Order: sequence, then C-alpha cells, then structure tokens
Amino acid sequence: MRKLNCVVIDDDDISRQIVEKFIEKAEILTLVQSYSNANDAINDLAKADIDILFLDVEMPEVSGFDLIRNLTTNPYVVLITSKPEYALDAFEYDVVDYLLKPITYPRFLKAVNKVQELSTSTIAGNNSEDLFVKHNSRYIKIPASEIQWIEAIGDYVEIWTADRKYIAHTTMKALEKRLSKAIFVRVHRSYIVRLNSITEIEDSTLVINKKVIPIGKSFRDELMAQLNLI
Repeated sequence: MRKLNCVVIDDDDISRQIVEKFIEKAEILTLVQSYSNANDAINDLAKADIDILFLDVEMPEVSGFDLIRNLTTNPYVVLITSKPEYALDAFEYDVVDYLLKPITYPRFLKAVNKVQELSTSTIAGNNSEDLFVKHNSRYIKIPASEIQWIEAIGDYVEIWTADRKYIAHTTMKALEKRLSKAIFVRVHRSYIVRLNSITEIEDSTLVINKKVIPIGKSFRDELMAQLNLI
C-alpha cells in the first residue's frame, strides 16, 4: 500500500514533536515536513504532494482555519487543539477528524484510519471521470455527464442527477480529488456543481434544475473564472 505523505503545523513544540513521533511510528505514514507556524508552510503546501495535514487550530498571525481557507490543494485535514469547543467549526471546514490534546497514539491511529477509509471510500473513479458508488455489495455507475451537483450532508454526500440522488460515505475533499476541475467546481463548503448544469447565477446563489445553491465568498472567484462570461 502506498505511504501517505504528512505535514505537521503546530506552534506548540511538545505537541508537534509528539505528532512527529507518531507519524514515524506508523508504517503507512511519511513525514514530509514540520512547521511551527502557518506562514512558513503556505507556499510549500502549494507545491508539495501532501495526503494528510495535521494542523493546530490556535496559532499566532494565521490560525488553522485561516490556513484551510487559503489552501490551493486538497489534503485530508486532521485538526489538533486543546479546546473541544472548536469541534463544530472544524467539521464545517470538511476536516477528516479532530484530535484533542494531549493526543494518544491509539486516537491518532483512529484519525489515520479514517483517512485510509476515505481514500478507498464507497466512491471509485476511472479515466472517464465517471463515478461508481457502492450500494450493498455492488458498485453502481454514475456517468459524470449526468451529475448535476453534489451536496455534503454530515459524514455523507448526496450526488444528484436530473432524476435521482445517490448517497455515499465520503467527504467533499475526497470527491474533489476524483473529479475533473475542468468539469466540476466547488462553489461552497457543502456544494460541488457541474459547470454546464448551471442555468442562472445571481450574486451569492446559482440555479441548477430549479435547485438554488449558495455560492461561498471564498469560492466565487474560482467559479466566475471558469465561466464563459460576455
């Protein structure tokens, strides 16, 4: 099995060193780099092939949430913090897991296992960009040309075509890795849409098959850049 490349960003030296040791201990993981602040990591993350980002929430200047908002790549994010009240915000950012300090090795491995499950999730793809969603003991093909939008619902996603929806246990980040950016675009933390399915756009919403979908502020520029505007 291919090893997963990891980066650690945490301004707490002791916590960061513990995560580094856990990564070295886990045979499936490879530590690519470790940082004490987000500023030093931003440019490197845009260039490196990273599978998992172990990220502290509370850091000076650039917080963990700030970094997530500015990521141009899509690693699986595992947040680290000493405050449980950040948990709700964390999952709004499509993170895989949320580790409370002090982190134990068994709990760390549980987060890594979640990433492994998502990387070989109930959705499979092929060279034609079509998706295969697992239903009971078989996979059902969903042609990419029929997908209109994808919506995040908790730990699941709903994949909508013109006449039905499919439910799969995965995350939006995992799906983004499988879909062509020339065909699909993330328009909101909870929505991915097929570009040629959009019929209307107005301010902070778009319409597909009478479904009104919100456009997040941080996603609007990328969406507009991919449209043939006159």
